[in-house]
Amino acid sequence: MSDHAAFIIAAFLIAGAVVAVMLGAIILDHRSLKRALAKFPPRGEGDGA
Repeated sequence: MSDHAAFIIAAFLIAGAVVAVMLGAIILDHRSLKRALAKFPPRGEGDGA
């Protein structure tokens, strides 16, 4: 292995962890928004048209 292998592996692991955390945050936010929007009536109902 080269002299910089540890740095390269660490950089990839950190980048992967950051991507995983961001994906988790997006999934949690999506679930929260779905719950919040479920309180409203579906589009086209109850608008008086």
